Amino acid sequence: MTAPAGTRVVEFQVPGMLATSVAAWLSAGQPGGGAPKLSSTVMLLRDRRAAEPVEVFMLRRVTSMKFAPSMWVFPGGGVDPRDAEIDIPWAGPRPQEWADRMRAPAERAVELVVAAVREVFEECGVLLAGADGTSVVADVSGPEWRAERDALLSKEQSFGQLLARRGLVLRSDLLSLRDHWITPECEPRRYDTWFFAALMPHGQEADDDTTEADKVQWVAPGDLLAAAEAGTARVLPPTIVQLRRLAHADNAATVLAQRPLVIPVMPVPTRTDDGIVMRVTLPDD
Repeated sequence: MTAPAGTRVVEFQVPGMLATSVAAWLSAGQPGGGAPKLSSTVMLLRDRRAAEPVEVFMLRRVTSMKFAPSMWVFPGGGVDPRDAEIDIPWAGPRPQEWADRMRAPAERAVELVVAAVREVFEECGVLLAGADGTSVVADVSGPEWRAERDALLSKEQSFGQLLARRGLVLRSDLLSLRDHWITPECEPRRYDTWFFAALMPHGQEADDDTTEADKVQWVAPGDLLAAAEAGTARVLPPTIVQLRRLAHADNAATVLAQRPLVIPVMPVPTRTDDGIVMRVTLPDD
């Protein structure tokens, strides 16, 4: 397989939990999959003084999850219809700037950016918002803010309503667009996921107060990659790619300043002489 200019082909092992369904999908003639659900995920980064300069906050999904159980993932989730509210308090690059970067309609860019900020607040209590375009809320811990997260999870309020009531603006400038992956067609549950990165805000704490994970921790990317290679941690190909890139970063600021080429990436199960692999076309690093 020849990759288009500026890209390269990479192969991944098929996760053991998918081996049977992937083989059946190939035998059935590779039928088309269902429409993927839009989603956003955020790599929260911080610097550390060690062999690897960057750490990223990650969650291990509970075994009962219908999609990617027991997998190590970044905070994130599906777009909510109310993430597309046009009057949401906003600072940083305007929606059209995000749309140009994503090569998508402005309405799509808005809901993806809002979903990224909302999900990271819901899942780990980190709020990328401030009183204006130059500040960030210093502390969002305690029962009052936990109640705000619960109201978002129960759909009692939208993220825009939360910001407006609190006199806050979403800091879109704190996000850096990193990647765009689509779940392969062999999967019954599919996601159209946009990856962002953000620096952990000073004064805030990422927590484990979510029902979707049984473990959370700050991870040195190389350590988790080694655990995945050894079979002691479960990590999907999109996450592996992000971790590999982070493992080579000098610091978090360098990551956020980058503007990598972002193209849609969808793994394709492929039979080879050595068995079935997940084949993807990635931008050159």
